[in-house]
Amino acid sequence: MSPTPDYAGQLRAAALRATRPRVAVMGAVHALPHADTESIYTAVRLELPDVSRQAVYDVLHALTAAQLVRRIQPAGFVARYESRVGDNHHHVVCRSCGTIADVDCSVGEAPCLTASDDNGFDVDEAEVIYWGLCPTCSSSPPPLDP
Repeated sequence: MSPTPDYAGQLRAAALRATRPRVAVMGAVHALPHADTESIYTAVRLELPDVSRQAVYDVLHALTAAQLVRRIQPAGFVARYESRVGDNHHHVVCRSCGTIADVDCSVGEAPCLTASDDNGFDVDEAEVIYWGLCPTCSSSPPPLDP
């Protein structure tokens, strides 16, 4: 059995107060990989029924700024949040159902891609999104056109 994560300690280490909404949002992000804000809000409300939607948005913003969670937003999708931070991994997205999965860097150190021309920038992160069909959608027959 794994020990319960110390979300309060992580918050304090990032110079944030360990409030109940912050701890609950961190728990929801860890429990629901690549969840959208509404899913996180719904999960937090199970623990804190009086929490407002705005409070969850504010906490997600603070956690993202403190780099305790990562916000991703593939084109055409709402923002999603994940607890895997600091390793410069990438994502694969199903064009059909929207499933998102992590993809580790294929080679090298972060950033695992080197720009052909960095235009003088000190690049510290690269983001790649692979698009395709997940195993479930790729094995399903295509929908019939009416």
